[in-house]
Amino acid sequence: MTDLLVSLGTSIAAAVVVMGVTAAVARQQRRVAVVDVAWGLGFVVAALACGAVALARDVGDGLRTCFLVAVVVVWGLRLAAHIHRRSSGHRDEDPRYEELLGGPLSSVGMGVAIRKVFAVQGAALAFVALPVTVGVVREVVWWPLAVAGGVLWLVGLAFEAVGDAQLAAYRALPRDRRPRVLDTGLWAWTRHPNYFGDACVWWGIWLVGGLASGWAAGLATVLAPVVMTYFLAFATGARLLERTMMQRPGYPEYAARTPMLLPRPPRR
Repeated sequence: MTDLLVSLGTSIAAAVVVMGVTAAVARQQRRVAVVDVAWGLGFVVAALACGAVALARDVGDGLRTCFLVAVVVVWGLRLAAHIHRRSSGHRDEDPRYEELLGGPLSSVGMGVAIRKVFAVQGAALAFVALPVTVGVVREVVWWPLAVAGGVLWLVGLAFEAVGDAQLAAYRALPRDRRPRVLDTGLWAWTRHPNYFGDACVWWGIWLVGGLASGWAAGLATVLAPVVMTYFLAFATGARLLERTMMQRPGYPEYAARTPMLLPRPPRR
């Protein structure tokens, strides 16, 4: 129990530090949207810290601990780099955050931003990271589940990376040559391959770090991927984005023939 509490404390401390630094950067840049880059980096810091503590205390399974840390680091760095590239050059606030805050950061103040954005995202980060936090201090009970989780993580990472690359190529086309809607590649199978991939990544991590450690650890951490999937699909992810997308010409027709999240073969 002591090892678990130390790991939980380490994860929470990592989330506090990352969001504290991010809040300072946001204040300097007058732009809360920098938290999107910090989201992936926060998991990287938490995983590295928890893994280092577990290895130093000689608890858990060293091989599984290294694997858990590695998959989180690869996912988090790729996501942070992608969002940084996508948002580089943007100086205006993301409309989502202006709506959430009730106005621009300069008018609402940092106190509101910390309460509504940075504290919430820090708490969410520590909660979603539970399969890693618990997994690094537990022994592996079912290695086949850990392997299955690794495969699911890889599928999710591929959906994210390929989907993001296809979207970037679409946006790079001149407007007069660009189709009204991106409906080819993975985007013909699901309207949000990156969000579907993200969900697969965290269900895979839960299999590796949670359920592979036994039923108790699996049940104690299962809400982490559930919450992540809910946010990706309904809270701050696909459903929120589609409020704007449905106003674009051709998108309602695309939505009628393509599922929002779970992929299926394209329909005419």
